[in-house]
Amino acid sequence: MVILLLLGGFLLFMLLYGLLQSAFFLTDGRTALNVAAGFICGAAILAVYSLMVRLFERRRPADMPARRFLPDIGGGFLLSIVYFAAVTAIIALLGCYAVDSVSFNASVFFPKLAFFFLVACSEEVIFRGVFFRIIDEKWGTAAALAVSALLFGLFHIFNPGATLWSSVAIAIEAGLLLGAAYKFSGNLWLPIGIHWGWNLVEGPVLGFAVSGNGMAPGESVCLSTVSGPDIISGGAFGLEASIFAAVIGLAIAAWFVHRTARR
Repeated sequence: MVILLLLGGFLLFMLLYGLLQSAFFLTDGRTALNVAAGFICGAAILAVYSLMVRLFERRRPADMPARRFLPDIGGGFLLSIVYFAAVTAIIALLGCYAVDSVSFNASVFFPKLAFFFLVACSEEVIFRGVFFRIIDEKWGTAAALAVSALLFGLFHIFNPGATLWSSVAIAIEAGLLLGAAYKFSGNLWLPIGIHWGWNLVEGPVLGFAVSGNGMAPGESVCLSTVSGPDIISGGAFGLEASIFAAVIGLAIAAWFVHRTARR
């Protein structure tokens, strides 16, 4: 029964994720509408998740407390900024990252801000709200962390520029980190904030590829040059594939696990 629930939830929300992305891209070229579509579509998948929990589990979703929405999304967003700034500083000091120029285009930046909100809400509902939560309730936190991290890594293995290492890195620094953040906070808001800020800072701000999806000239605030060994810079896949991102992400995940255990 649990396996059927997991598969059913995965298929339902993956289908919805695809439909909402399509709806977002239909508004390309109309900045205000595009931004509104991204935030509305992100809210829509959260609303459907809440409805499904109420219908099939006959309870309110405990992982969507309204009073923690702004504090935890904001805290997660800030954490991701610090995290990626630290990793970028390290690889810049090693000569593998340099900013060539800086420019800000609101008509490009704000639609990406909204799009990555949709991405964060959708993927956190699927991997933390469905997989992590249900496995945690049935088989415990260790199993939930392991399975959700593995699936999150596999989910990105077919992205452009993906390698076995990039999937392992994603599983460690994102799968484990976001699962640990979900368990620590008890809600979806903290991992959504981390995931949202992560993608936004990595691509539209710093100019790295985001999970293999590169930034074209003019699509990021920083027009940057990434060089050196892929294991340091992340290469074509993006900063997630840097060994430094994996190590720091694992350390943050361990801190969340430690704090959760102490409570």
